[in-house]
Amino acid sequence: MSSLFRWSSTKVTLLVLGMTAATITPIVISAPASSQTPVPSATPSPATPSPTSTVNLSDVSSDYWARPFIQALAENNVISGFPDGTYRPNQPVTRAEFAALIQKAFSTQNRVRQLSAGGFSDVPANYWAAAAIQNAYETGFLAGYPGNVFRPNQEIPRVQGIVALSSGLALTGGDTSTLTTYYNDASAIPEYAVGSVAAATVSNLVVNYPDVKQLNPQQSLTRAEAAALLYQALVKQGRAQPIASNLPASQYVVAGTPGGTDIVALASSSSSFTTLTSLLKTAGLADILQQPGPYTVFAPTNDAFAALPAATLQQLEQPENREALVKILRYHVIPGAVTASQLSAGELTTDEGRPVNIQIDSANSQVSVNNARVLQADVKASNGVIHAINQVLIPPDVNISQLNQPPTGNGTPDVNVGRSTRGGRSYIGVGGNIGLSGDDTALSDTNFTVISKLGLTNYLSVRPSVIFGDNTIFLVPVTLDFSPRRAGSVGERTYSISPYIGAGIAIEANADTDIGLLLTGGVDVPLGSRLTLTGGVNAAFVDDTDVGLQLGIGYNFR
Repeated sequence: MSSLFRWSSTKVTLLVLGMTAATITPIVISAPASSQTPVPSATPSPATPSPTSTVNLSDVSSDYWARPFIQALAENNVISGFPDGTYRPNQPVTRAEFAALIQKAFSTQNRVRQLSAGGFSDVPANYWAAAAIQNAYETGFLAGYPGNVFRPNQEIPRVQGIVALSSGLALTGGDTSTLTTYYNDASAIPEYAVGSVAAATVSNLVVNYPDVKQLNPQQSLTRAEAAALLYQALVKQGRAQPIASNLPASQYVVAGTPGGTDIVALASSSSSFTTLTSLLKTAGLADILQQPGPYTVFAPTNDAFAALPAATLQQLEQPENREALVKILRYHVIPGAVTASQLSAGELTTDEGRPVNIQIDSANSQVSVNNARVLQADVKASNGVIHAINQVLIPPDVNISQLNQPPTGNGTPDVNVGRSTRGGRSYIGVGGNIGLSGDDTALSDTNFTVISKLGLTNYLSVRPSVIFGDNTIFLVPVTLDFSPRRAGSVGERTYSISPYIGAGIAIEANADTDIGLLLTGGVDVPLGSRLTLTGGVNAAFVDDTDVGLQLGIGYNFR
C-alpha cells in the first residue's frame, strides 16, 4: 500500500496527542476669592432638602432627562425631596448643599486631612451643614478660599462640582490636550481644573444636558446635574450600575472611555436581570458575552426564572449541573445582532446548536420565542441587542426535572445510547480518510469512510466508523467529550468547536481479522440543528502503526 507520509511510531503518537491537546486547550477648588460672603444663618435655608426622602417626586416626570439618576439616588437615600414633595431639579446647588450630598453619598470615605480647630471663619459650629462641610474638606472633596472662608451659600459652578468629585475619588489619567474633542467650550475650563476635568472625563463622570459636548463649566450646578454627577461617581466606585444604553439619560454621559454598555453590563444594570447575570457568571459565559460579538440575547427576567419549578435555580447553580446550565443559557443566544424588526417567523439557530421558533403577531405587534413573549425589545448594547422575555427557554435535550439526580443503584451514570453529550448531538454521516503514516490498513490510505457518534452519557460517546479500502478497517473508540468553546466567526455567524479524545479498538477486516489498540482525538463543529462537521486523527496499532486524518459531515438525529 502507498501512503502520503511515513513517520515513526513515536512521531505518530506525538501527533495524535498534540492535536488533541491543542483542541482542549492636591486640591484647589476655585480661583482666589475677591470678597468674603456674609456668614450664613445657623438654620437651613428654605432651599435645603428635608431629611425625609421620597421617591415620588412630583416635578420629576417619567420623561425628565435626569430621572434615572435622581430616582436611583432617592431610593438609596442619597438625595431627598422638599416637604412639598418636589425635588426642584433645575434649582442651583450651593456649596454647603453639595457638601451635604457628598457626605451622604460617600459616608465611608477615608479622611486625608484635618480641618483646623477653628474651622472656616464663615461656617459657625452650629451651622446646619457644618459637619458636612468638615467631612467634605477632610475627605478631599472640597476646599476653601483664601482667607479661611468656605462660602457655603455660594452657588457652586459645574466645574467645581466635577473637580470636587475627581479630587475626592483621587481620579487620574486623561490627556488634557484631548478635551477639545469632548467639549466645544473646552477653552472655558479654568486652568486649575483642566487636569481634574480630564480625569473625570475618562472616568465617564461628566454628564452634559442638553448638549453632551457643551460643558458650561462656569454655569451653576443644578440639583439634577448634581444627582447625575454623583451617580456616575458611584458607578466609577463600582457601587452603582451604569445607566442602560436604551435610556435617554445615557446619551448625556460623556463617553471618555468605552465600556459599561456591553450585554453583560446592561443586564447587570437592570434590576430585572439579576438572576440572569448571576447565572451567566456561574456558567462562565459572562466573559464571552462581553466580547465584540455581536450577539442577540433573549433575556429571561427574574420573574421568568422564579416561575421555574421549585429548587431548579439552586440545582442549576450546582457544579454537577453546570453543563445543563450552559446549554440553557446558550439556547438564549443567537449569533449576530438581530433587532425585532429584523426577526421573521420561523426557526433561528441558537449558539447551543438547536433552533428556537420565532412567531410574529403583526396585528398586536407581538414577538414570541417558542412559548415566551418578548416583553421589551431592542435594548441596544455595544456588542449586540437584548430582548427581554417572560419565560426561560429550555432546550429539548435538557430535562430540568432530572437535574442533580443521584446515580443509579449500581453507582454508575444512566446510559442512553444516541443521546446528546455536552459536546453536541449524536449523528451519522460520511467523509473521507487521508492516510498520514503506515501501510497496513485502509487507515493509511486515502479512502471513503462512514462515520458516527452515539452519545452514551453526558460525557462519553462511542464513535464507530469504517474506512473502506484494500484492507477495510473498523474503528470503535469510546471518547470523552468536552464542552464547546468559541472558535471564530464567519460574517455574522459565530462557530464553536467541541473537542474529544478517546481510545478503543481497531479491527482490520482481512483473512486474519486482526485487532489492535486505537487512539483518537479531534473536534466536532456544529453547523446548526441538523449537521455537524467533524475531524480527527486516528492511530491504529495492529500489525504496524497506521495513522489517518478523518474528515466528515454528520446528520444529527438526537
